[in-house]
Amino acid sequence: MNIFVSSLSFKAKKEDLVELFAPFGEVLSARIILNKETRRSRGYGFVEMANETEALAAIEALNGTEHMGRTINVAVANERPASPVPPQE
Repeated sequence: MNIFVSSLSFKAKKEDLVELFAPFGEVLSARIILNKETRRSRGYGFVEMANETEALAAIEALNGTEHMGRTINVAVANERPASPVPPQE
């Protein structure tokens, strides 16, 4: 299950997300989204967990908690819609 984490400290690294979510279960991946030009954190990221039940427990436990001096928001990530197909004439 993919989890969206926002309001992260700009100093947070993917390893920090792994450490934060690991007590709840197996973390398959973690990534911090960076500004393409400056390569600095945009303050949000994604964590993918192997087990849905464990992911939901992590969301419930971590949403609204403080991490690295910021109150983080944790929720199920919305699936990105497929790129729209241009209409054909």
